[in-house]
Amino acid sequence: MDPIETYLSELAEVVRRLPREEIRRVVDAVRDVAVQNRQLFVLGNGGSASTASHMVCDLAKSLGPPGNGGIRAIALTDNVPLITAWANDLSYEEVFARQLAGLVQAGDLVIAMSGSGESANVLLAVETARERGARTVGFTGYPGGRLKGIVDISVVVPSRRIEQAEDAHLILQHVVAVALREAAGRRELKAA
Repeated sequence: MDPIETYLSELAEVVRRLPREEIRRVVDAVRDVAVQNRQLFVLGNGGSASTASHMVCDLAKSLGPPGNGGIRAIALTDNVPLITAWANDLSYEEVFARQLAGLVQAGDLVIAMSGSGESANVLLAVETARERGARTVGFTGYPGGRLKGIVDISVVVPSRRIEQAEDAHLILQHVVAVALREAAGRRELKAA
């Protein structure tokens, strides 16, 4: 069978089976953060790190001016000097938790992405966020790993293929941004 057709057909089925109710809960949680002028933190490793950065970019632009107050969003993946300092001085497991320890407050929201749901640094960051009273969201692949069980809202992508989980996480971040933008009455954004 054609690997291109196989992959795309499988991905279409994964998207069809994404858990709509959990996605709506994520949209509501991000909306609450914006309305309450709280902070949003997003994190992940590898491909999930780039999706975290992409999500913050899209949300900041989608929920920024005109007139709706915007959103305070930070991708914990973007400060490379700080990440490498924590990794060198302590361990890579600490790179996100240490950033959150100095920034996150009760009522903030942390979105953690992990294809396996088992990344030690992601799990420690979620634990740190929860200890400080933040709400937590996990985007994982199937079956969800430990991350699924420690977050307030879990969106488990119904695929064991890491590439498809990462594809779906990118789709999810776009769904969240579009849903919030449209709720704010802005159907399109101008090009940057």
